[in-house]
Amino acid sequence: VQLQASGGGLVQAGNSLRLSCVASGRTFDDFLFFWLRQAPGKEREPVGSITFTGGETEYNNPAKDRFTISRDKAKNTVFLQMNSLKAEDTAVYYCSAQSMVGQYKYWGQGTLVTVSS
Repeated sequence: VQLQASGGGLVQAGNSLRLSCVASGRTFDDFLFFWLRQAPGKEREPVGSITFTGGETEYNNPAKDRFTISRDKAKNTVFLQMNSLKAEDTAVYYCSAQSMVGQYKYWGQGTLVTVSS
């Protein structure tokens, strides 16, 4: 099983960026996908989540009102659309997938987002 996160890069404050997480190696029905981030010198924090089957989303404080999580079931891909980026959004962004039944959990390798002010 592999989660491949991509789409990070250098962007100016106020601009947008879309991250992708391509999942492969098994079916992901009944999985919950998470986006998390870890800023330099800080602990990893959750950004939000989406149920792969139904597309229901939840957001944590950093993401509310600016970030949107979506998925394309046909492409086994989860997205994080980030708008109105701020310097404090600079972090390595990770995707993970956790089964809602059973004990399966997988992690991607992270993609770096740098927001210049």
